[in-house]
Amino acid sequence: MKSSDYSAAVNAELSLKNPLAEGARGMAVQRVQEWLAFHSCRTGIDGAYGSATAAAVRKFQKQKQLSQTGEVDQATWQRLTAPIHEAFKDGSGDTLGERVRTIAQQHLNIRPVELGGNNCGPWVRIYTGGHDGADWAWCAGFVTSVLRQACVELGLPMPIKGSLSCDTLAAQAQAAKLFVTERDLSSGNSNWNHLGKAYIFLARRTAGDWTHTGFGFGGTHHSFDTIEGNSNNEGSRDGFEVCDLTRSAVKKDFIVLQ
Repeated sequence: MKSSDYSAAVNAELSLKNPLAEGARGMAVQRVQEWLAFHSCRTGIDGAYGSATAAAVRKFQKQKQLSQTGEVDQATWQRLTAPIHEAFKDGSGDTLGERVRTIAQQHLNIRPVELGGNNCGPWVRIYTGGHDGADWAWCAGFVTSVLRQACVELGLPMPIKGSLSCDTLAAQAQAAKLFVTERDLSSGNSNWNHLGKAYIFLARRTAGDWTHTGFGFGGTHHSFDTIEGNSNNEGSRDGFEVCDLTRSAVKKDFIVLQ
């Protein structure tokens, strides 16, 4: 994806208006502290640039062979935020399913993770349009972000508009006639192969209520592989990272991307 096509949320996470040093306070400092934690140079995430933050910056600068000033200039900031560019570089594949799969894998390879609290940090804000905090579950935002990236790169319209709500994704797919239920598959009204190599899954709690989503790949009506956000190795619907799992197809519905 070209940088000119980045969303406002991505651009906000990449922006550094002024160099930062000891004594600075605010959201810009918090972003620095979050990225330091992402790069395993952890310090408190409190928006206050004290001596501990300066020491963590020097540690990061040493790792990246930068001048160890303890201050964040553009060179240091660009190295801190380089994973964003890596996640949003062009994927490969000529079809939407192929492109979605490679882009989702790129994000997975970066290992986006919550930083500073439940549903907090730069990756959460990127996937939710600038929001974070306990109330901002981000699995649907991850799906929407990756799908948008794939469509922009291929010059295709979004098959569904996208949303931060699993229920809204389901409603959009139903309206677009892209929705396949578990019952459709088990009854033979739809064939698993109709889902294609890449699709969206929705974990169903009750009829009309879906609580988690992600991308599915291949598989059978018994199980399939995934890449999903706001999950973890146990498959939590409110986890802390982008991860890959093998999931049961039980109590799952699907959105076709072909």
